[in-house]
Amino acid sequence: MTPATWREAEPIALRRPRGPRDWLRVLRRGVPAILILLIGVLLILPLRGVERLFHGPRRPWTGPHVQIVCRLVLWVMGIGWQREGVPMQGPGAVVANHSSWLDILVFNAAMPVFFVSKSEVAGWPGINILTRVTNTHFVTRDPKLARQQAEEFAARIRAGHRLLFFPEGTSTDGRRVLPFKPTLFQGFLDPGLPQGLAIQPISATYHAPAGQDPRFYGWWADMELGSHLLAVLSVRHQGRATVRLHAPLPIRAETRKTLAAKSEAAIRKGLTEALGRC
Repeated sequence: MTPATWREAEPIALRRPRGPRDWLRVLRRGVPAILILLIGVLLILPLRGVERLFHGPRRPWTGPHVQIVCRLVLWVMGIGWQREGVPMQGPGAVVANHSSWLDILVFNAAMPVFFVSKSEVAGWPGINILTRVTNTHFVTRDPKLARQQAEEFAARIRAGHRLLFFPEGTSTDGRRVLPFKPTLFQGFLDPGLPQGLAIQPISATYHAPAGQDPRFYGWWADMELGSHLLAVLSVRHQGRATVRLHAPLPIRAETRKTLAAKSEAAIRKGLTEALGRC
């Protein structure tokens, strides 16, 4: 997940809790969500230890564990979700559009994935709990570490981890797809990666609660995380999210530019079609 720095649209006025009923909803949704996340963290640490003994670096148990945790958090928050399409088989990674901190919950609910994020996100209060549960893969923007990080990326792919990237480089209002950055896709062309590697594009579409701005769940520009979180937790009725899994794109015979273009086109089409059904 990346910082919300997209500023091409005017941010919406975040809804603030206005009275006892709003604050009761914040507590009724927020407290169980935090407890589920904390229990998830406490359980996943020993689970990974046992998992490592039997499966080495692979994650056949903790992936589904995280998926259950994220589904439970969405449930207690009252946010509905649905998945369209089938997760790909074989080695590969996932690329998706980026709209909100909710992406962590929504994408993991749809399929077990491991996010790739900038290292500074590890220190964000609240988000750092989610990244701990989801075993986020952090990268540092330092040319000296590029080779090392490429090797770590390849090792996780070989271990069967489904790494998820956000090629837009930032989050938006959830109503559009920004141009994908081809440089990200260079890592998929490393000769050290498994044969038969593929990339699966995924599009997430957020449907706002009735009567709210269509961009309600989008988190971008200079929005404060705490204020956005309160707005989501305090709204009377929640909306829903749709995650569409598109056909995987084989890496063979592709370049970083063609991979970026094809992934962007699939995700843009998925978002447009989902918004058209609203």
